[in-house]
Amino acid sequence: MGMEDNTKVAEKVDKRIRIIRGILLCMNAITWFICIAVIALCFWLRFDDSVQQWVDRLEIQSFYIGLYILIISSTILFITGFISCFATISESIVLLLANIVVQVLLFILGLAGAMVLMENSAYQSAIHPVIQTVMLRLIQLAPTYDRAAYSLSLLQEDIGCCGANGVDDYFNMRRAVPSECRDPITGNVYYYGCADELTWFLEQRSSWLIGLVIALCCKKVLNAVLTAILIQLVQKYNKYSV
Repeated sequence: MGMEDNTKVAEKVDKRIRIIRGILLCMNAITWFICIAVIALCFWLRFDDSVQQWVDRLEIQSFYIGLYILIISSTILFITGFISCFATISESIVLLLANIVVQVLLFILGLAGAMVLMENSAYQSAIHPVIQTVMLRLIQLAPTYDRAAYSLSLLQEDIGCCGANGVDDYFNMRRAVPSECRDPITGNVYYYGCADELTWFLEQRSSWLIGLVIALCCKKVLNAVLTAILIQLVQKYNKYSV
């Protein structure tokens, strides 16, 4: 292959490099916006009064673990985005390889955070039996312990639920069914227990956050793949531009 042919190949490869580089830079910009959204949602869930009071009263602080992991991973990803941009612009093979490693590690960390959050917020998740246990204890203590009675009353009235698993919890413990267990308009007893209702409540609050994190993880995989392609193109360009 002659010098002229090498030049033509180098020009074609250079065009592809510019396209991939532009895509990666745009993806980094999108990543920054998603990271900001994820961090904001995590802080909102962590300090939202309607969530915090139930987490504290029902002793389900494990709900926060997933939020902490996502805050850390999103913050690291936001910072490393600048390094990723620099590696993309400079076309340094070493920095691009390092960027792939970082993307894979952050993919694992982000996915782990989403899974932990899902495991501690979704219906029939790990916190479901914890809520059941605490609710049954509150029902047992309510007649003689004012604080337990207040927490139980507040929870059932605000969430719109009855007992841990339903009204049968009161019958099984030979307790009178409180007025908070009834719909204030129809007077009917709430069908679902507080364990179900509260996990549905937390699942609804965290679903958007989990969706954003999964989208971010998918983008990390795409970023790593495109970076690997960019490395091959840079190596090919260096070969034919000599």
